[in-house]
Amino acid sequence: MSEQKESSVLFSLKELMNLEEDRIKTEEAQKAAAVAAAEKARVEAERAAREAEESRIRTEEERRRNEERRSREEAARLEAIRQAEIEKARVEAEQKARLEAMAAQQHHERSLAALQQDEGKKKLRKLLIGGAIASVLVIGIVTIVAVDSAQKNEARIAAEAARARELEEANKRLEAQFKESEGKMAGLRDQLATAKDEATRLALQKQLEAEQQKQEQLRRGGGGRPAAGGAPASGGGTKAPCNCAPGDPLCSCL
Repeated sequence: MSEQKESSVLFSLKELMNLEEDRIKTEEAQKAAAVAAAEKARVEAERAAREAEESRIRTEEERRRNEERRSREEAARLEAIRQAEIEKARVEAEQKARLEAMAAQQHHERSLAALQQDEGKKKLRKLLIGGAIASVLVIGIVTIVAVDSAQKNEARIAAEAARARELEEANKRLEAQFKESEGKMAGLRDQLATAKDEATRLALQKQLEAEQQKQEQLRRGGGGRPAAGGAPASGGGTKAPCNCAPGDPLCSCL
């Protein structure tokens, strides 16, 4: 009877030990599953962040290519306009000089015909010859003025193109500064997310705020972006004197 009772106790203890081992194994399995789930979640989060960053980089690269294409098209358009205006000014100056030369020659021919009918009017002949010489001089002066006006117009167009290129370069510099600031902010956010101690987090947060202030200044044009056309923002200053000939249709002062 005593041996039976002892066997029963041993059996109960063994059952309890088995149950405890089963509980321990279950807890270990649950912990392992939790660790595996956490690791899977971490890997998924890193993959999602990596894919988001790659998508952002692709989007930024596409935007940069589009911006460069637009810049090339705008430069080509400005150059075409400049060449067209130069050619127009040259053609108009040549046409004007040619018409005036034809008018002067016709006048001179009519004067000579009148002189041939009355050779006795020597004084009149001298006056007409003098008038023809004066007409030739006037034509020469008008031609010089027209050519000079065309050259000034070409110089003005070249200056405007140079200002447009300067503005484009300033925009590119501002865009590069903005991209650099975005990269720094992204790096600071990543460091802040993985910082272990409070002092490091505070230092990183200050750097991030400073970079955000810098980026805000860039958005407001604080990166040294020049005013459009190179003119002062207040519109002040003395207007340059006009050196065009009276009645010149190509004058830029009009």
